Amino acid sequence: MWFLHTPLHDTHREAREARMGLFTDLRDSISRAVDRMFSDSEPKRIGIYGPPNAGKTTLANRIARDWTGDAVGPESHIPHETRRARRKENVEIERNGKTVNIDIVDTPGVTTKVDYKEFLEHDMEKDDAVRRSREATEGVAEAMHWLREDVDGVIYVLDSTEDPFTQVNTMLIGIIESQDLPVLIFANKTDLDDSNVQRIANAFPQHETVPLSALEGNNMDEVYGKIAEYFG
Repeated sequence: MWFLHTPLHDTHREAREARMGLFTDLRDSISRAVDRMFSDSEPKRIGIYGPPNAGKTTLANRIARDWTGDAVGPESHIPHETRRARRKENVEIERNGKTVNIDIVDTPGVTTKVDYKEFLEHDMEKDDAVRRSREATEGVAEAMHWLREDVDGVIYVLDSTEDPFTQVNTMLIGIIESQDLPVLIFANKTDLDDSNVQRIANAFPQHETVPLSALEGNNMDEVYGKIAEYFG
């Protein structure tokens, strides 16, 4: 048996294809809308990065205590106190009519080399110093993994009393930019006499630099306003 092909068949086929096309477009639009809805409602993972002893954990604790009442981790003047990434979830910050819900990820200080001898200067036994240096090296690798895979934005903390023109800072800022992540640079320790915020601003003019003292809580209103603006 065979059927005679007529223009009517073409009309029906074109109508079916048009309906399928509309259905596909509608399905895709709904899918995109749902994705946006859930991505907007989920906390943004914000990694706190920077070199050792820049005050990253002090800042993480300041933010967490101000908005949740809890701390993220212990602070110390000894380098590499943070040797594993720590996470504080569902920190809701409100400023200037904007609200952002973030997970704070306090990462180990990133450096090109961890030498156990630097811990001996802090009256640490050699075995403890070697163990600490090994854990710190593993922490650097973990921090880099978070940066490449698991954060939605970066707070980059620098000690404003130190020279920002280092290999580590240049490398990390370059990686952050290559990942197309929003980044805020915080010039910490402005409570110290030899603080130089402008030096940091000059080092990375493509990014906004915000001065603060995480230890003393200075300028935290601007810090929270910028976090809400950049990551909200």
